[in-house]
Amino acid sequence: MNEIKVESIFVVYDNLKELPSSVQQLMQKASDARDKAYAPYSKFFVGAAILLDNDEVVTGSNQENASYPSGLCAERTAIYYAGAQYPDAKILKIAIKAGSTKSITTKPIPPCGACRQAIAEYEVKQDNPIEIYFMGETGKVVKSHSLANLLPLLFDKSVL
Repeated sequence: MNEIKVESIFVVYDNLKELPSSVQQLMQKASDARDKAYAPYSKFFVGAAILLDNDEVVTGSNQENASYPSGLCAERTAIYYAGAQYPDAKILKIAIKAGSTKSITTKPIPPCGACRQAIAEYEVKQDNPIEIYFMGETGKVVKSHSLANLLPLLFDKSVL
């Protein structure tokens, strides 16, 4: 028997003001997208903004449905739109802002498992890491240099 040790390294910023100005602007676009979320059931609103290597910014928000599996998270809404509209562009950065109307969210909210897998597909496809920044409504912002930090032991096309 062998063991595998998996380590992830993240950068934690105490607040938005510590981020580079370009990332602050991307996070603002994620915040604006969050305002457009449709979340009448969970009351949990998420916005995502994606910076592409062609300088386009694509945004998305979560869209719920009474038939719960039919909804879609903000990250996948944005990444699938980016893939459809700009299939040759590389994704450089993703900013995610999340919060609830039930309570103030101060803990950084990372992408869910399904979104991690969707982001992984694009990171593998473009053979280039994607920086991911995520936060709650206020407070700390976490930066991952690559999706691989959030989803080690990746399931991708190499296993098919």
